[in-house]
Amino acid sequence: MTAMLQTKYPFVIEDVQLKKEITFRPVSLREDFERLYTWMHEPHVIPYWKLNIDRDAYKQHLQTFLNDSHQQLLIGEIDGVPMSYWESYTVEGDVISRYYSYDQNDQGIHLLIGETDYLGKRYIYPLLLTILKRKFEINTTKRVVAEPDIRNEKMIAVFKKCGFQPIKEVNLPDKTGLLVSCERNVFERRWSEWINGTF
Repeated sequence: MTAMLQTKYPFVIEDVQLKKEITFRPVSLREDFERLYTWMHEPHVIPYWKLNIDRDAYKQHLQTFLNDSHQQLLIGEIDGVPMSYWESYTVEGDVISRYYSYDQNDQGIHLLIGETDYLGKRYIYPLLLTILKRKFEINTTKRVVAEPDIRNEKMIAVFKKCGFQPIKEVNLPDKTGLLVSCERNVFERRWSEWINGTF
């Protein structure tokens, strides 16, 4: 778990293609609860996150996740506007560790775009690539995984374009997911393509 916890947030970059400032910062229960509660009730989020629960229940859920040492909860911003939610985690200590032969340095990611004005405009690519770059800056990390809902074809396509390869379907407690994995060398090619405008 220590590899992930050495990753420092917030951090800011100027994206070379997007020409906008990308920021990732830690979730604050006080500052972000209302925002996240609203996002979890958006029609495009409900089927895959299933957290369209009442306020007290979601507040308890969020507090539990904030207290979980194997993950970091992040808000992704474009030019200072909060528009996405990220759960950056270590596989060791996570439920997904039961479903494949993992390395103790494997990391994982969950994500959603909450603000509907940012849907379908390719913002997801620089955001995901930036998170991956941050993860792979930790030398011991050789692989990052995700397990999008098998029905979420758009998100699966995003992961594939950013360098993730399908491994297998997994029957998780809350969904049937597609386990996907991004290896360091594949990510480095994708990052180079993004920087050079050939992505």
